Amino acid sequence: MQVLERFTDRLIARQREMYAAPGAFIDKWRTAMRYLDEDESSGYAKVWFELQAMGWNDPEMRKRVVNVDRTWVKVITEAFDKAMTEYGLDRTQFPLEALVTLVATFNEGVHLERLSGIRSGHSALLKWIDHWLESLEANKRTRTSAAR
Repeated sequence: MQVLERFTDRLIARQREMYAAPGAFIDKWRTAMRYLDEDESSGYAKVWFELQAMGWNDPEMRKRVVNVDRTWVKVITEAFDKAMTEYGLDRTQFPLEALVTLVATFNEGVHLERLSGIRSGHSALLKWIDHWLESLEANKRTRTSAAR
């Protein structure tokens, strides 16, 4: 479990640095999606799922797994809170907690399917999300230009 926690600490630092850097959210999202590939190659996803499974029968381990998950959720929440403000998203239509849960579950699902050799639909989904983010970027630029 300590290996996962230390590994997670390094990945969280990477994520925080990326999201704190200047630049458009869409570029950060694209980088984060590339990190999914890196995390798969590094073995992180496999260890993460193996320890989750062990936690199903070990309450102490489960607590530690939940803490790792909460750390990831906090990073995603901070990044998406800022992005939602930048994009002017309606928080009643896109509740932050729901959006973060969707992204966290999506990331885990991609990792799980890839570990199982399933890759169908991932590229199409990522393209669809990318297209939506591009439209949000365009709207943001339009709002920024109009405000000047």
